[in-house]
Amino acid sequence: MRPDFDLAVIGGGAGGLVVAAGGAALGARVALVEKHKLGGDCLWYGCVPSKTLIKSARIAHQMRHADRWAIAPAVPQVDLAQVMERVAGVIRGIEPNDSPERFRGLGVDVILGDGRFTAPDCFEVGGRRITAKHFVIATGSRPAAPPIPGLDRVPYLTNETVFGLRESVPHLLVIGAGPIGCELAQAFRRLGSEVTVVDVAAGILAREDLDLAEVVHRAMQSEGVRFRLGAAIAGAEGRAGDVRLTLKSRDGTVDTLAGSHLLVAAGRIANVEGLGLDAAGVEVDRGRIVNADLVTTNPRILVIGDAAGGHQFTHVAEHHAGVVLRRTLFRMGWTKPSAVVPWCTYTDPELARVGLSETEAKQRGVAHSVYRFPFADIDRARAEGETEGCAKLVTDPRGRILGAAIAGAHAGELIAEAVLAMNKRLRASDLSASIHAYPTLAQVNRRAADQRLKEGLTPSSKAWIRRIFRLRG
Repeated sequence: MRPDFDLAVIGGGAGGLVVAAGGAALGARVALVEKHKLGGDCLWYGCVPSKTLIKSARIAHQMRHADRWAIAPAVPQVDLAQVMERVAGVIRGIEPNDSPERFRGLGVDVILGDGRFTAPDCFEVGGRRITAKHFVIATGSRPAAPPIPGLDRVPYLTNETVFGLRESVPHLLVIGAGPIGCELAQAFRRLGSEVTVVDVAAGILAREDLDLAEVVHRAMQSEGVRFRLGAAIAGAEGRAGDVRLTLKSRDGTVDTLAGSHLLVAAGRIANVEGLGLDAAGVEVDRGRIVNADLVTTNPRILVIGDAAGGHQFTHVAEHHAGVVLRRTLFRMGWTKPSAVVPWCTYTDPELARVGLSETEAKQRGVAHSVYRFPFADIDRARAEGETEGCAKLVTDPRGRILGAAIAGAHAGELIAEAVLAMNKRLRASDLSASIHAYPTLAQVNRRAADQRLKEGLTPSSKAWIRRIFRLRG
């Protein structure tokens, strides 16, 4: 029998919505299945609410420290309930773009309900049997709960529930010093809460180079965020408004940390359970859907975004969606996901990266050179009072850019230049040769690249230049 649809998308998050909208725009018949509400984690619990909260927190922080810009400081009157209502308002403003009505208007058959595969070519939801030429699993991920004794008996927050807060938060305990934990810890501290971050790792943002992560660490500490790093959590207990963690330090010392609220930000788990993947012939290994360039062990079923494993970012899911559309509708089987993936932690200062880090280059034995330039020597950064941090380029011996990292103001915006340079296989000399408007923060990229050129100006090379061109210096 002929399949009902060209594409059936399972999951209405960022990646699934791009596949559905793109497929319909290209003339495909598309079904979109979502068990909860369209928009996914990014709209409801992730990027949109967190960055909205961070902006309010930043304004409060700037009010307190307005004397940095020769303005009389003021004590902000923070009402967390009002701040969270603003967060909810931003979500409501974006929600229509991801609504079932909009997608039905695009020609997508939106089906709301919980379903599962019953065969390699069939997905059932709400008693309805769906067949398609290709299925796309875009079910996203959810917060992980670490195996801490007693945690299941303690009321705790995750990114899925923290934005529902309306009461004050006197003292927030945060488990996890990764991007989510650091972003929310700094935001709540700036909004007036006491905040303590706990992690078994020795430092924050463990995926990043230590020197750049330390820029963020120092900034957060200077604002009053407390850290208990290198400490294992031996247990959790308490009730609403009174939560306690038992910590065991590496030297064996045991003590108790008390707070009013607990936020768990200790990683994420792909949503792959309950989909009937066995019946579909889709192999799962340790909670990850086995795939080769997004194609599962059933060639007609593809997987994108968080469910595919690897980087768990909205922009990666959207990129995967484009790859899937080319593979399924245009039969461009050679199309693969890009390996050049940027990301950013939206603390203040931000920390952004793409490609190979200095630490990874050393660990892998890759021949490389590293070039840095501080924000403190960028005129625009001095004018704006945003001088913390630096830009770092990692190149191969011939100067081709292998990676870049930036800790500093607007790092998430500035990293885009390095992403383009890596995609086009450019060298540091190409960044040096590109005119950057003055005064802009983007000059930090060019100035970092300039360091490679200056490296070649050894005393002997300068002597040869003077001799050849008859210079008098």
